[in-house]
This record gives sequence, structure tokens and C-alpha cells, in this order.
Amino acid sequence: MGHYTFSRELPLPRLLNQLIDSQLDGCLHLSGGVVSWMVYLKRGKLIYATNSIDPFGRFDRYLRRLSIQIPSLVSAIRIQVRLLFEAPAEASSFICRDYEAIDWLVKQRHLTSAQAALLIEELAKEVLESLLSVQEGNCEWIPSDQNHAPPVFCQLDLPSLLEFCQSRLRQRQAVGLPPSVKETRPTSFNPTSAYSLSTLAQQPSSVAHTNGRSATVDKPIAPTRKSSYTIACVDDSPSILKTINSFLGDEFSIIMINDPVKALMQIIRSKPDLVLLDVTMPNLDGYELCSLLRKHPSFRQTPVVMVTSNTGLIDRAKAKLVGSSGFLAKPFTQPDLVKMVFKHLQ
Repeated sequence: MGHYTFSRELPLPRLLNQLIDSQLDGCLHLSGGVVSWMVYLKRGKLIYATNSIDPFGRFDRYLRRLSIQIPSLVSAIRIQVRLLFEAPAEASSFICRDYEAIDWLVKQRHLTSAQAALLIEELAKEVLESLLSVQEGNCEWIPSDQNHAPPVFCQLDLPSLLEFCQSRLRQRQAVGLPPSVKETRPTSFNPTSAYSLSTLAQQPSSVAHTNGRSATVDKPIAPTRKSSYTIACVDDSPSILKTINSFLGDEFSIIMINDPVKALMQIIRSKPDLVLLDVTMPNLDGYELCSLLRKHPSFRQTPVVMVTSNTGLIDRAKAKLVGSSGFLAKPFTQPDLVKMVFKHLQ
């Protein structure tokens, strides 16, 4: 099987059935508009399915559901997974990054093989339902490389899954809910399109303030002012963020982040020149966040200044242990903050 176009005359389920009957090993790469899908098969059985619509957002959503049953699957582990694997796969790579993330979770004993299989099945249902809602598109069969075969956690019956997804899709349509993916005009197969929507969907959010309360807005807001340096400020207190912005906003581009769990990926995407990091935050404290940043190759040398009211020797030692570049005590004045910033940006 090479390049094919599926349409109403040659529907996708018929193409999938041909693959099932042939019992081939490999990946069916499909595209419909700017969205692409990858369906991995082994001897006609499904081993994984994904698409380009924010794959790690979907992956993290299902991991959070699993964490109810698996207490050890804490937010720091989920963030570390995104840190390690949320990037486009190399062109020569057969398997996708989110599947590699599952393999890593099993090897690190955060998931059992049975839990990985359950996760794969639930992800596949959502992905296949979105695929079945597209009526026209293009596909390409990519045989698997036997020398670099991925681990197999399950082999799912694809016809049963398709029947389940078609039934759920009909139910959605019956109650007037839109399909998961809007139908698009056919387009040529383009490997680079797999990450176009994902890249757009994962732009960092900014912090908005209303009546003294903070809220995350979906549409990115431009920093206060463009300058040669960008500073990311992470603090769950809106008043502290406003203070830092008022002290530095005239001279630097300021990125304000009030959610510590989302902070890591926002920092990675925005690549600031310096990070001001509050120590005491819910769910993920500043020490954990600093430690995770230092594990990323792009942030081993980036200045990270811990901002805290805890100024004891133990706190300073902990900050040094996780790779902090400096320590700024609260409350601070504008000269204190400016002095610290220029010290690390020179």
C-alpha cells in the first residue's frame, strides 16, 4: 500500500479493513486539511493512534484521570514527561513522541503494562472518533522498521474500536454536538503538518487581572514592552506579579505566570533570559520547578532567582541544591529587584 485518497466513494473504514485483512506491520499516516493522524498496526491489530491536535494536551488529560487510581502519578511526573517528550519527532523516527512517553512511564515504573494498555485504548477511542468525522483526505502507508520496533503494550481489535467510535459519533450528531474535527478539503500528505495545530494550541497563556483576582487567558498577550531581554515571573500572587511588572516593565519584556503547574511549559516555549521564581506555591513549589528546569538542556545556564520570604540558611541551601542562581527576599524594593536582575543579565 502506498499513497491513497479516501473519500465518500472510497471511505476510510474500507481502507482500514484492507490493512486489517493484510495483517501488516506499520503506520497509516493520514491527513485531512491541516490535521494529521497516525494509526500504528501490528499484524492487523492496533497498537497506538494519535493525531496532531495537541497530542500532549490530550495525553496529560488522560494521565490526570489515571492519577486518581495511581497516587504516585503526581503533577511533577506529568510535567517531567512533557519536558522530556513534548517535541516533534525526528523525520526518521517511526514512532511518535507520546508513545515514547508511555514507554518511559512504564520503564520508570510509574505505570504497569496493564495500565499503559488501558491508557492507549482510551486515547485511541478519542483519536479514531476524530478521524472518522473527516470524509476526505490522503493517507500513506509506512512499513515498520523491524530493527527499531517499538514495545507493544496491547494489540487492540480495530474493527470493534471503529464500531464503538462510529456509534459514539452518531450519538453526538443525534444530539446536535459537532464532530471532534471539522471536515476539511483533501490536501497532499505533508509530514510537517502533523505539528501545526499542536504548535498553535500550545502557545503560552498570559495572566490577566480583574478586581485583584488572577485568571489565565487563552489568547497570548504581548509582553509589556519589547526589549532585548525577556523575564518570566512565576508567582501565584497577582499582587506580586503586578509589583514586578511595575518595577521592570518599562525596561524588559515581562511574562507573568500565576499557575506553577503550567509554568514549566510556558517558560520552555517563551525561552526567557531570566526567571523569577516564587518558592511557596500550591501543587508545585519553586524548588521542584527549578529542579525540573535545570534538567532541560536549554535551561541549564539560564539565571533562575528564587523569590521568597523564607530567608533561613536551610532555605538558601535548598535553593542552591536545585540549581538556583540567586535569592531575593520578600518584601523587596525596586532597587533590590533591579540590582538582582542586572547582576544576572550582564
